[in-house]
Amino acid sequence: MKKKYVIFVVLIIVIFISGLYLLKKESQNEPKQEKKTEEVKKEEPKISKLSLIMVGDALLHGSVYRDAYKNGVYNFDSQLEYIKPIVQNYDLAFYNQESILGGTELGLSDYPAFNSPQEFGDAMVNSGFNLVSLANNHTMDRGEKAVLNSCEYWKSKENVLAAGSYCSKEDSEAIQIREKNGIKYTMLAYTYGTNGISVPQGKEYLVNLYSDEKAKSDIEKVRDKVDLLIVSMHWGTEYQAEPTEEQKREAEYLSSLGVDIIIGTHPHIIEPITYINNTLVIYSLGNFISAQSTNNDYNTMVELMTSVDIIKEEKDGQTSIKLDNLNNELLFNYYKKGSKWTDFKVIPFSQMNSSYNSDYQRLYNKYSAVVRMYNKDIPVNPLPNI
Repeated sequence: MKKKYVIFVVLIIVIFISGLYLLKKESQNEPKQEKKTEEVKKEEPKISKLSLIMVGDALLHGSVYRDAYKNGVYNFDSQLEYIKPIVQNYDLAFYNQESILGGTELGLSDYPAFNSPQEFGDAMVNSGFNLVSLANNHTMDRGEKAVLNSCEYWKSKENVLAAGSYCSKEDSEAIQIREKNGIKYTMLAYTYGTNGISVPQGKEYLVNLYSDEKAKSDIEKVRDKVDLLIVSMHWGTEYQAEPTEEQKREAEYLSSLGVDIIIGTHPHIIEPITYINNTLVIYSLGNFISAQSTNNDYNTMVELMTSVDIIKEEKDGQTSIKLDNLNNELLFNYYKKGSKWTDFKVIPFSQMNSSYNSDYQRLYNKYSAVVRMYNKDIPVNPLPNI
């Protein structure tokens, strides 16, 4: 019995081991199943870009438009010959039309009550300018008729966004939204006043007079409808390089409302550039073209041209706007003095030489320092030999 029991136990063990062997072999013969791992697709951001360039006041004194009058027509192309090739490289180009384009039918006029030929606007548009501020202290110089002529003129320029002065209440309340390169943008424009000339009651649309309340109301209508919001501000004190406390306060306020770029005009000379939070603040670009000459070291003749890229990034359902590639170029408003002032030209300092002003290197150093007064990191294009 004992022998039989041992044999039985051995058989059980053999059968068990054999079973384990067969199971192992069978499992080795089965095809291997690869583990499937879900690949997490990372969304690449969509990048859109818009380039913007800005210059200051077009203040057409009589000698400027007389210099352009040849063979019975007004032609300003030669005055802009250095600027046009630069501006045409940009998607958006801003300037302030300081003297109103009421046209020759009203009779052209000089300081203190300006009226300018509309052919100047043609030359600027043909050079690539498509953002125009019409709100300034000279908007009402020649009354309602000049404003209406100006408004109708700018309404005929389909590719131009002109802001700050309107033909009707309906026009002033219309939201002007444009789109370029996938970026929606708009511009609002305001002036501190109109040189004491009253705006007709009930016709406040003729020119946008600044107030915190009006700016807030206008901005709230458009801020969530656009990617880029620009505000043109005609403000400050003439011929003063340092912004006033009120300019600084208004800049802070507009930044708090979500304005991306503030473009300052009116002082006729350059004021600093800085950032307030994410807002680019250009306190004053100075003049662009004029016959304004002061004895203060060419300060009304040395001007600023500022450019910046607007970068829109879309990712994971979120959109963000960033300002990049800020740059500045000093300009010189050249003309020949004699019995008549002639040969007006706006010349970038990168193309300056002693025939235009023998002291241009010192002027470059002086006014570059003004641009950087509040922020030493603000770039200014160097002169070729510096």
